[in-house]
Amino acid sequence: MNPLMADEAGSDAGHRGHPTALSVNVNKVALLRNTRHLGIPSVQRIATLCLQAGAQGITVHPRPDERHIRGHDVTELAALLKDWPQAEYNIEGNPFHNLMGFVRAVRPQQVTFVPDSEGQFTSDHGWDLAVDGDRLKPLIDEAHGLGVRVSLFMDPLPGAMAMARAVGADRVELYTEPYAAAHGKTGQAAELARFAAAARAAQAAGLGVNAGHDLNRDNLSDFLRAVRGVLEVSIGHALVADALELGVSETVRDYQRCIRAAGP
Repeated sequence: MNPLMADEAGSDAGHRGHPTALSVNVNKVALLRNTRHLGIPSVQRIATLCLQAGAQGITVHPRPDERHIRGHDVTELAALLKDWPQAEYNIEGNPFHNLMGFVRAVRPQQVTFVPDSEGQFTSDHGWDLAVDGDRLKPLIDEAHGLGVRVSLFMDPLPGAMAMARAVGADRVELYTEPYAAAHGKTGQAAELARFAAAARAAQAAGLGVNAGHDLNRDNLSDFLRAVRGVLEVSIGHALVADALELGVSETVRDYQRCIRAAGP
């Protein structure tokens, strides 16, 4: 499948009043499972419950140290998602580490390139394309050759969006932790304005816009009301934490309610 055609289809959905897609990151499910040797909780079972409850996608971030998602999880989830053709599989990580082997093996609908170091605790910044753009371009081209859409994890810098398009990206995923940290505080409006400007610049450059990191049931609707045209949010840590209280299915449905509450 031509990745640009796939992205155009996703963009059309995002701009015709269709709700933003919810992709559930199941890394923290794997982290809990890995503390014992019993195979529970099952990553595949939780992913199935999320899809049954209406999630439009599943995200994994297989790190080189396999502290949560492991190689077999990537392939088992790929097999599972064949039974859910309406859902998308998003694999994220650093393409200069272990990521491209997974992309070549399973050919997900989307790959998100993230500039993490090998032992990084969690993603905390976007790409500096002035430094890494030339190295990224051949890997973006390779992913396209495999029929995979490419999203770049980016800070909300309007001036960087044309550069992301120039190296071949189809989408950007805006790193939303600064907004989440400001939510409910005096800096919230300024952060939302910054992210809205970055999204507009990305869209003007011909990029689709995704978002993720520390989004939750308290801050998601406000973000989507202010930052228009977001095609997908990827949410993991907060969603899994909420599921401990509400259950997986009800949690996914509640996040969908948050998305709908933001309006078309």
